[in-house]
Amino acid sequence: MQKETPHEAGVTVEKLGYHFDMMSNEELEKLAHPEFWDERYSTAEADTPTHEWFRTFDELLPFLEPHLFGSRGPLTNPKILHLGSGDSTIPRDLAERGYNDQLCVDFSNVVVDLMSKRHGDIKGIEWRLLDVCNMDSITSGSIDVAFDKGTLDAMIHGSPWSPPQDVVDKTAAYIQEVSRVLKNDGVFLYVTYRPQHFIMPRLNCPGVNWDTEVVVLGGDASLPYHGFVVKKLTPAVNTVDHSEGSLQN
Repeated sequence: MQKETPHEAGVTVEKLGYHFDMMSNEELEKLAHPEFWDERYSTAEADTPTHEWFRTFDELLPFLEPHLFGSRGPLTNPKILHLGSGDSTIPRDLAERGYNDQLCVDFSNVVVDLMSKRHGDIKGIEWRLLDVCNMDSITSGSIDVAFDKGTLDAMIHGSPWSPPQDVVDKTAAYIQEVSRVLKNDGVFLYVTYRPQHFIMPRLNCPGVNWDTEVVVLGGDASLPYHGFVVKKLTPAVNTVDHSEGSLQN
């Protein structure tokens, strides 16, 4: 899917993929900690333009049209969870299209407070301080759509071929939590600059059951973006036939 659209007015888009490539491993490790983001967001004002990671809303429309608007339109009133929402405009943009049941979670208290003030007048959006690796306050099987644009990426450092154990453990905890809160027919929409062969091992961690589609979103010639459409499958139910002493699926 290839489409380039003008940037939204008042929004700065940072090519975080390039930024990641330029960062040292030590700097990449800091991205997984709230202190880094608290410091970053502490200089922002409630009415300043937003830094939009990876893609703006307009640039994501070719991806969202079939995988959100077409399958879970506003009239179906889906519960949307924004994972590591930061100061993205996406929740506001979706609200303008009629989505009025959105939960935005982030582990930076600074940005949660900032966004609560910036868009506090918008109906149907809640900002909540929460670590995406431990979302106990969200009921299991309550989310229709989970959306991630850069949050999983911020947990990854070291070799992409053989990530260190802390990356494996943290990303698994995150993906397992996403699976837990999604309904059995829910979908996880994930946008990244990373290629499929590096991300699939992170998505297919123990304890999850996904059907995954990968869409090329385009971008700069040397840095295509990818949209992952990750659908939660109903777990297989095992039953025991006691008369035959056999296990049936």
